[in-house]
Amino acid sequence: MKETKMSNYRWTICALLFFATTVNYLDRQVLSLLHPMLEKEFNWTNSDYANITAAFQFVYAISMLFAGRFVDRLGTKWGYIIALIIWSIGAIMHAVAIPIGQGATTLLTWIGLGAMPVSVVGFIIARAVLAFGESANFPAAIKATAEYFPKKERSFATGIFNSGANVGAILAPLTVPWIATVWGWEAAFLIIGAVGFVWLAFWGIFYEKPENQKRMCAGELAYVNSDQEDEAPVEVIDEGKKVPWTKLLGYKQTWAFAFGKFMTDGVWWFFLFWLPSYLKVQYNLQGTDIMLPLTVLYSMTMIGSVGGGWFPMYFINKGYSPYDGRMRAMFVIALFPLLVLLAQPLGHYSYWIPVVLIGIGASAHQAWSANIFTTVSDMFPKKSIASVIGIGGMAGGMGGVAMSKLGGALFDHYKELGHTQTGYTIMFTICAVAYLLAWIVMKSLVPKYAPITDL
Repeated sequence: MKETKMSNYRWTICALLFFATTVNYLDRQVLSLLHPMLEKEFNWTNSDYANITAAFQFVYAISMLFAGRFVDRLGTKWGYIIALIIWSIGAIMHAVAIPIGQGATTLLTWIGLGAMPVSVVGFIIARAVLAFGESANFPAAIKATAEYFPKKERSFATGIFNSGANVGAILAPLTVPWIATVWGWEAAFLIIGAVGFVWLAFWGIFYEKPENQKRMCAGELAYVNSDQEDEAPVEVIDEGKKVPWTKLLGYKQTWAFAFGKFMTDGVWWFFLFWLPSYLKVQYNLQGTDIMLPLTVLYSMTMIGSVGGGWFPMYFINKGYSPYDGRMRAMFVIALFPLLVLLAQPLGHYSYWIPVVLIGIGASAHQAWSANIFTTVSDMFPKKSIASVIGIGGMAGGMGGVAMSKLGGALFDHYKELGHTQTGYTIMFTICAVAYLLAWIVMKSLVPKYAPITDL
């Protein structure tokens, strides 16, 4: 190549990943924002809603295991394209959940399994398709980050694209209640679901593997591959070669990542799916009333995502390995969610107190997420990254299922007793301590930087 000036094309790829993640979270959050409206229309209990959200998390968890494999096998570009098409179709399917539910319930009744309400069945099916497609987002995004960034920049790049989750969470309350009020809840699912198809055109045009990327200069490509001494050279890595799950599960590094995801992903799922209901139940905020508090809360999480991605560089620049610097940063990050313990005791003063405290906890989650994802690319070769991310994602999804089912059961139980706030106190306590426990176990399993070199 003739370029003499260093290009920065890797940040264009980061921007594409950011927008894909924004769409990802827009699509998954529509239901939680419409929950109060749909709960009233279809007479759902908390357990009904928990079953719908748990179905998403269960399918997401199982699909993550195969999504990582799928992305490693097919490659980042086409893996992302197919995944986004599927999840956009799933998002749109929510608009016709009732006819879908009617057909499915008829079939279930015929075979003797028709026990759930039509609306619940329909939304479960739509959520399952959405989850199946969305499961490939993070394996593909982390793999693309590993391809386009040196190790020292990966958590920062991950923090940037992961902040798309926060932007999606901000845009959703600003748009979804308004769309539903003006055109109906079906329109909200249709319009938001269609946004993903716009992103596809840009991804198809601008993404190629770094070694085939004509928009990247030789100097930037050399910089991207400058710290890959623990891996095979990028040009000899076989994208399609399978690494058996049994082999990956033989490494403590895999188990450390999986346990960290299991303990903490459910916290984010809980905040994402239940916060609108919490604000309604405890403070009678719903519809457009929740736009401002949720916008403020998720705006805070952007700081955590980007700042948390940058934070390990402070330690890395002091001479620590990327992994060791990351674990030091993650310990500090794990302390911040403890503030969520104060949300209920101080919540009687104003709803803004729990909003801010939960915002700090959610912000810490995004900082944690930017780093825990990157521990995989720190230690595993590129050809196995998406598969390991998939294993951890499955564990995280199962943690989400457990949190959703537990929350639904607790809220119905304490609602009957007239003390719904007690259920939220219990759930917030679990959310507060999860990160510190996860860090202790991860550090015990992998005390020091230990790259995998035999795959």
